[in-house]
Amino acid sequence: MTDVTRSRPLSPHLQIYKPIPTMVMSIMHRITGGALYFGTILVAWWLIAAASGAAYYDWVNWLFGTLIGKVVLFGYTWVLMHHMLGGMRHFVWDLGYGYEKHFATKMAKATLAGSVTLTLLIWIIGFLAR
Repeated sequence: MTDVTRSRPLSPHLQIYKPIPTMVMSIMHRITGGALYFGTILVAWWLIAAASGAAYYDWVNWLFGTLIGKVVLFGYTWVLMHHMLGGMRHFVWDLGYGYEKHFATKMAKATLAGSVTLTLLIWIIGFLAR
């Protein structure tokens, strides 16, 4: 290495930064956005099964009703709620509000708490409606 290369600063990366709620929620918003592609395939599969006939529809419903199927659907519900609330958080920022550090941190924590709460509420209502 030359002296010029050694004296240049290195770009900071995740090992340097301490994770803060807004950073973690930003990363989670990107991950949940990607996971929604998989969930949308499941919804499309279910709709195609409904259009394909009773036997195939019943099989897909059985599959979604297994323990693994319920875990996947529960995860999809959480991903959908988390991404939706993250989108609302970004919408508030687009309107020009919520940039203060303490408020942005509260919104990030509320996104996580709200997504868990909404997911549980949806599933509780779903089981009670059966």
